[in-house]
Amino acid sequence: MDLDQLAALRTPEGSAALAAAAGLAGGDPLAAASALRATGVPPPLAAAALTQAELRHRAVGKFGPAAAGMFLTRPGLEQATRRVVADRRAARLHAAGVRTLADLGCGLGADALAAARAGIRVYGVEADPVTATMAAANATAAGLAELFTVECGDATAFDVSRVDGVFCDPARRTTGTGRRIFDPRAYSPPWDFVTGLAERVPRTVVKVAPGLDHALIPAGAEAEWVGVDGDLVEAALWCGDLAEVPRRATLHRPGGRCHQLTGSGATEAPVGPPRRYLYDPDPAVVRAHLVAELSGELDATLGDPSIAYLYADSPTRTPYGRCLEITDVLPFSLKRLRALLRDRRVGRVEILKRGSALTPEQLRRDLRLAGEAAASLVLTRVAGAPTVLICQPVD
Repeated sequence: MDLDQLAALRTPEGSAALAAAAGLAGGDPLAAASALRATGVPPPLAAAALTQAELRHRAVGKFGPAAAGMFLTRPGLEQATRRVVADRRAARLHAAGVRTLADLGCGLGADALAAARAGIRVYGVEADPVTATMAAANATAAGLAELFTVECGDATAFDVSRVDGVFCDPARRTTGTGRRIFDPRAYSPPWDFVTGLAERVPRTVVKVAPGLDHALIPAGAEAEWVGVDGDLVEAALWCGDLAEVPRRATLHRPGGRCHQLTGSGATEAPVGPPRRYLYDPDPAVVRAHLVAELSGELDATLGDPSIAYLYADSPTRTPYGRCLEITDVLPFSLKRLRALLRDRRVGRVEILKRGSALTPEQLRRDLRLAGEAAASLVLTRVAGAPTVLICQPVD
């Protein structure tokens, strides 16, 4: 996508091509291209429209119905914040008194649009000309152009004295190749600039990859890990005046439910032998180092100090982890496990693992399963020893 192609898509002819392409998205790309060109759409415009239609189709999971009117790029969509997460963050910023916000590295505008919907005046800065133009187009399509404006430029040159809040989502992919950047010090804008923003604007939020090393969290910042429907999707650093607790796990569930677990992130859970029930904590809870806080809520213990499985005597309903009832605890032995599952006519297994070098796919083949029953196998360590737990899910 270049600026000329984007401009063509925003003409009446481009809008018609987009509408036609929307009905072809998700099918065979060659057949879709032929069908669109057969209606008289020029090949370059047809290709651009079909690309947008496919991206919009994929974006529904992140943005809902609003995706149908957005302009997108593949890297921008992959890094864009889900709407449910962006809306909650915008609400928190607004509640903290933020009324003008700089979005440094605004990308396609997902977070900026959420802030604008919350009534915050947003000044977006984006280095890539095509992405910046798309973000502005997305603001217009959402009816938020008066609250969200975009300039193409260097985020480090923006005068943050103009705003009372900053949101920064540094680029975590290399330009051109799109490869992920795992070292925050290689982000763009640079990590030193990003972490120094809070000294200039006390209400600063930085979006980071969920694999962020805790050692890189700035002193005094709140580190939040966010999950959506069981998937760990991002982390954020709430700096300065916005920091409320050292660590937070925020879980979004179906039906608009949101649950938050907070704590120091430095507490250690007690250790003991396996008990009747096993809890598999949500990945956001694990990454936030809040397993000890969850163990206190569940009256649970760890089977191994380095493995984030919790064990309890009774089942407790919790949004922060999945509960399984343990029927057998075995030192790992393929021969013994295969024989036990054969005797119980187990033909379907779910395989969970933490602290085990075994590959679930290879183990499934080696078990040679046959039968109508189902079970959950948990590969782990207990007191340092390789162990397999045979379980049944608890509703």
